[in-house]
Amino acid sequence: MRDYLKDIVQHTHGLGFIEAAKIVNEEGATSLEAMDDDRTVIVQAQFKEQVPGLSGTFGLPNLSKLNILLNIDEYKDNANITVNEQERNGETVPFGLHFENANGDFKNDYRFMSREVVEEKLKSVKFKGVSWDVEVTPNSASVARFKMQAQANSEEVVFTAKNDGNDLKFYFGDSSTHAGNFVFAPDVNGALNTGWSWPVAQVLSILNLPGDITMKFSNAGAAMITVDSGMAIYDYILPAQSK
Repeated sequence: MRDYLKDIVQHTHGLGFIEAAKIVNEEGATSLEAMDDDRTVIVQAQFKEQVPGLSGTFGLPNLSKLNILLNIDEYKDNANITVNEQERNGETVPFGLHFENANGDFKNDYRFMSREVVEEKLKSVKFKGVSWDVEVTPNSASVARFKMQAQANSEEVVFTAKNDGNDLKFYFGDSSTHAGNFVFAPDVNGALNTGWSWPVAQVLSILNLPGDITMKFSNAGAAMITVDSGMAIYDYILPAQSK
């Protein structure tokens, strides 16, 4: 249980801009939905195996508190983390997590959001899907170069992704400002030519996650970064922005 929870927190709260997530654990599968307050990033994840001990649909609020609990020394070795359940309208539903150390003398309770509350707070955003025009697998050198340009152009909150020949380039600023650009991925298949923009900080945070990462862009105005954590496949969908 602890490993699954840490994986969830790392790939949501760990980004620095998501504070709640919706968990659906039904019909033999576990999925997750989340988004930031500005809806610049929509997260949809599917776990490779159903997470044991969970059931139904509920919300994880205040992920910063859950992160603290998961990293308290008392709970690092042989801790007992269980799901609290209660009867509601004739149905058994989860309402929180109970943390207890190995000796049973250190305890905490973390409260879930009910299905009704989380579905109101995190109304599902339906991603209808698009045709992806460019797909790349970022390497550490590309991400490092991205960070350098972001530092050099710290006043820019978005970057533009566009092909220059067969190279996928990221652009910061424009002819009327300080500006910079670099080749993020050379010799790509397909072409991105509409000049949409995406948020620098959010994209960098996602690219800094551990795991296998792929990045897709569409001329229709969407990008998706997919992260395979080993436990789950996380899709981070970013609607394009106008600069």
